[in-house]
Amino acid sequence: MKPLEESDVGITSYISQLPGFRGILKQRYADFIVNEVDIDGNVVHLTSLDAPPESVENNETKLSNQSNKGYASEIELFRSLAGDSDAECLKGLIDQVVSGIEDGVSPIVLSPNSDKAHRTAMHNFFKENLKFLVTDTIDGPDASSKSIRVRLNSGGNHNNGRNSRKRKERGGKPFDSRGSDNWSEHVGKFLRFHLYKENKDTQEAIGLIAKMLGVQPRSFGFAGTKDKRAVSTQRYVYHEQKVTVFKQHANRLAALNERLIGMKVGDFCHVREGLVLGQLLGNRFTITLRGVVADSEETIKASAEALGRLGFINYFGLQRFGSGSVPTHLIGAALLRGEWEIAVSLILDPREGDILLLLTNL
Repeated sequence: MKPLEESDVGITSYISQLPGFRGILKQRYADFIVNEVDIDGNVVHLTSLDAPPESVENNETKLSNQSNKGYASEIELFRSLAGDSDAECLKGLIDQVVSGIEDGVSPIVLSPNSDKAHRTAMHNFFKENLKFLVTDTIDGPDASSKSIRVRLNSGGNHNNGRNSRKRKERGGKPFDSRGSDNWSEHVGKFLRFHLYKENKDTQEAIGLIAKMLGVQPRSFGFAGTKDKRAVSTQRYVYHEQKVTVFKQHANRLAALNERLIGMKVGDFCHVREGLVLGQLLGNRFTITLRGVVADSEETIKASAEALGRLGFINYFGLQRFGSGSVPTHLIGAALLRGEWEIAVSLILDPREGDILLLLTNL
């Protein structure tokens, strides 16, 4: 199928009387740079990767105090429960913790296990023997198995489980697993930062960072989404969820910069409220066109001047008609006409290059 052109979808004329010119858009990631404009009109730029000095009074129990305690007996007990491979993974995690490397300690994922009773026994092992670690269950490599993830309990009281504190012990307040009991009232619970990313859409970037931190992607809030085929700088915030994101500080995110590929985070500060979709004025675009074809250089200059003087109608372009082998406007037209079989065929029928079509022709 030939590439889609403007005339195929009814785009037949320019706004101005100028002849216009053609060029290649988004040939490289850096050809399309998007900077978010926040609600105050500030263009977001990543300027610093360093975490600011922590001024928060930290009354939490420091895990470094555990460094004098050996965990050989606990590891051997776990070995009898989970096997050599998982025991060695656990030993490596504990070694990092007791050496004082509290920030940047990555979670470990134990071997897949389809036995729910055995997984329950392993969860209980950590609750009873290694209270400074917490566990949860995540999907395994196949539908029939699950895996246990083990991570550092960054909350203040490592000896208390979720249900160990009764309501009267909490002063009548409902249970809140979002943050540390010792979080200062003078510091905002949300950590705001700027995210720089290349060739990743917003959800993919958030998913990667969340996985490295060992938290849920929904812990993040953002004002707008950004395309994959672009370089963008965007402002994000942690928002209220039941994961332990509020117990983390800027230095933990800053430590990720050494491991992030095509992404950087920085310009950290604590704020009272999290961002939500739509909480921005817009975006600033820096666009590079390559392979420009025009009848003269004067035409290009005149077109650029007209764009700057008159602006443009932000209506639609070819990007609104899909990027697959069947343009989505044809499917939409069939649906509007009630031609259900045609619409289904446009979506499901094998097309040139499909593996099913290739196998059929063999």
